[in-house]
Amino acid sequence: MKNIAKAIIQVMTEVKGMEKNSRVGSGGSAYNGTKDQDVKEIFNETLAKYGLCILPIGIDEETQIDRWEQEEIWNGKSNGIKTKQSVFTKVTTKYMLLHESGESIELTGYGHGVDPQDKGAGKATTYALKNCLLYTFLTPVGKIDDTETTHSENIPTPAPKEPAKKQIFKEGGFDKALNSDKKTILSVLSKYELTPDQKKQLTEKLKIS
Repeated sequence: MKNIAKAIIQVMTEVKGMEKNSRVGSGGSAYNGTKDQDVKEIFNETLAKYGLCILPIGIDEETQIDRWEQEEIWNGKSNGIKTKQSVFTKVTTKYMLLHESGESIELTGYGHGVDPQDKGAGKATTYALKNCLLYTFLTPVGKIDDTETTHSENIPTPAPKEPAKKQIFKEGGFDKALNSDKKTILSVLSKYELTPDQKKQLTEKLKIS
């Protein structure tokens, strides 16, 4: 394993660090990250320079799909209750790091991704390869302040909030709910604050639906 070990050390020596040059997410949950394209460009050139290549050889995948109903608001008006979904995919991947001498070692990566449609798997495998490269060659990224100066036990857990109930039945909104299917009526009864008369009408409609 002398040849591949030497090549790995040469890559580690040359790739000294990468910047967190990409803003991921939005709002309070946003964080700084490193672009997948930048990681691949740097390692693609450096691995080839020292006679190395990395090949995907296996993947274990797990997907969870969550669906829920949510009111859509357009220009301040209710557009009805719509079904939303979130697809969470996590993967454990295996790669072969192969040297031109014929020596090789097996590497492992882990990643997960969330998407409302079909991009969760792509996000998960992208993160798995990026993290595998960065950890294999011990490549520093940015200030690494998220792991060195901030610890999960020091972050206060926010108190759970009661879901807010709203009066949404304006400009014909209640009539629309009253003439909806059974599933929508049940959702309205459970989620929104109603007048006694509105609740009575919906309950009666539900009995004959």
